[in-house]
Amino acid sequence: MDRAQKEKLVEELGQIFESSGVVVVAHYAGLTVAEMQDLRSRMREAGGAVRVAKNRLAKIALEGKPCESIGTLLSGMTVLAYSEDPVAAAKVIQGYSKDNSKLEILGGAMGETALDQAGVKAVSEMPSREELIASIVGCIGAPASNIAGAIGAPASNIASILSTIEERAEAA
Repeated sequence: MDRAQKEKLVEELGQIFESSGVVVVAHYAGLTVAEMQDLRSRMREAGGAVRVAKNRLAKIALEGKPCESIGTLLSGMTVLAYSEDPVAAAKVIQGYSKDNSKLEILGGAMGETALDQAGVKAVSEMPSREELIASIVGCIGAPASNIAGAIGAPASNIASILSTIEERAEAA
């Protein structure tokens, strides 16, 4: 890799570190190519990505970025998992590490906040952006359906009372 390619890679990594909601660092020693492809596809489905880069270049790219604290985690065979959604990458990599013991989560960063292994696990257990939106929409829609039910209830009660009176009148 020549100097121009390295500079381009450092710039790309810098953009990733700046724009990502969460960055998770993990050791991937022992993962097969098929397992790594599976991790990448799961991450893509969740709206994130996985990147393997030279630790030295990643440390250069981290300088002055909000998640600069993860530089200490970059040693050995590391992989970076990141996403704009602050929860997606953590959820996917946490789930994958449960299935595959060869992937060892070291920590990560959420903006300027450094995360250890427990922090990444806690973030992975938070509801995703889509889940939060769905629950908010459900909360907004619930009162409207309750109002519609309350408005419709008296009419159905009156109808059932009238039919009961009519049945009694016919029986008498």
